[in-house]
Amino acid sequence: MSSSQDRLSALSPKRLKGIRRGIEKESLRALPTGKLALTPHPAALGSALTHPHITTDFSESQVELITGVHAGVEASLAELTEIHQATYRAIGDEMLWVSSMPCGLPTDETIPIGRYGSSNVGRAKSVYRMGLGHRYGRRMQTISGIHYNWSMPDISSESYFALIRNFRRNAFLLLYLFGASPAVCASFVEGRQHELQELNEWTRYMPHATSLRMGRLGYQSDAQATLAVSYNSLEGYGASLQEALTQAYPPYEAVGIQNPGGDYNQLGTTLLQIENEFYGTIRPKRVIYPGERPLHALRERGVEYIEVRLMDLDPFIPVGIAAPTMRFLDTFLLHCLLNDSPPDTPLEIAALARNQQKVATRGREPGLMLERAGREVLLTQWGAELLDQCAPVAAALDAAHGGTAYIDALASARAALADTSLLPSARVLAAVCKDHENSYIGFVRAQSEKTRSELLALPFPAAMQARFDAEASASVDAQKKIEADDTMLFEIYRQQYLSPERLVLGHRQPQAA
Repeated sequence: MSSSQDRLSALSPKRLKGIRRGIEKESLRALPTGKLALTPHPAALGSALTHPHITTDFSESQVELITGVHAGVEASLAELTEIHQATYRAIGDEMLWVSSMPCGLPTDETIPIGRYGSSNVGRAKSVYRMGLGHRYGRRMQTISGIHYNWSMPDISSESYFALIRNFRRNAFLLLYLFGASPAVCASFVEGRQHELQELNEWTRYMPHATSLRMGRLGYQSDAQATLAVSYNSLEGYGASLQEALTQAYPPYEAVGIQNPGGDYNQLGTTLLQIENEFYGTIRPKRVIYPGERPLHALRERGVEYIEVRLMDLDPFIPVGIAAPTMRFLDTFLLHCLLNDSPPDTPLEIAALARNQQKVATRGREPGLMLERAGREVLLTQWGAELLDQCAPVAAALDAAHGGTAYIDALASARAALADTSLLPSARVLAAVCKDHENSYIGFVRAQSEKTRSELLALPFPAAMQARFDAEASASVDAQKKIEADDTMLFEIYRQQYLSPERLVLGHRQPQAA
């Protein structure tokens, strides 16, 4: 019996049922025409700074919907659905764009950056986003996705990092199975160099792409490509991030912290302004105290959960992710946790980056080869091996929960591996070409309108509306209190927050910000 099977056998049903998950889902607000809505974050949704479930991501036009932590897949989706219902009731005739790649965009400088009020913490959030715009362009920041937060009882930081290493090795399979962004609106790449083909005047695509969001057009940057972050230990990971957070980066020094008029361009001139700027397919996470730096929280108290960041929005699912997908993620992550996980190396890290790019842009290409341990292997062969290895994990989860939902989710993945027409990326392209005259915008607009109608038609009792109204009102009051309690000049706040000492283990962190 293999060591991974031993570890699986040692897991009690109680521990398997102790898996927790939560969802963070980003979506652009779009007009009925398919253009970006330029209106402010709706007042009926409360404060984007302090609301526990409804905030904004990069743009004022980009909502982020956040569930709590749940023991069950269905409970997670039920809460996500309710948050969608409340949001749709607050945005009037606008709709949530159901694709990861953006709707029709205006010029880069007119994409509105998120605003969070006059407090220091609110201003810092806006200045950070201004910096992202200067560094990567605002269009790139309008890409949306689903983040899947996952934890299991009694897991050490060392074990979470072992999971992360295996996840990074095998993440190509998730891009292949669930990537849903093979095409973009031409406005997204206007004025940029790219390798996309023209489907029609307003649509660009790659014929075998799975997730352009996760390729070079998406959350990638030449600056961050210089970061070969190792996940062999919390100490090594922390050291890599600390260097990127504290070492000046000449191109960003040229941008400057403030412009000649005194307005802020960015929070700082280091390679990363703050920890969240580091783009990765998966992150180790820890809930932070108010005002605490995320890296300090990790170093002080260890990894609490992991955040899967490579999932595209599924435009065929009203809330962007389906129960079988979540169950496959549970199975996949548990497999990554239980399997042997040797240390990563710079050579392997570089190979994984090449694999990600290949699958993102050419994943459905027949005969596509990936790199594994210095040799080439068929994507489909490697994927089949992983699915075989996941079978005992799915069976154990079903035994703990009852039923066959996990094994069924694995069977759906096997079918999609064997028949590319079942993949979301292939289904998107087929619909764009067949039903929408080769128009990406036409397809997503129709899906967004359909989704809006479906979610608005669901029952939404008065008590549920009252609960969301109360949350919105409480969030506004919370923002006002933060603003009233502020006494520090913003520049002093900025310097203190970015101080390298606040990243160091043992440094006392402020309990308010």
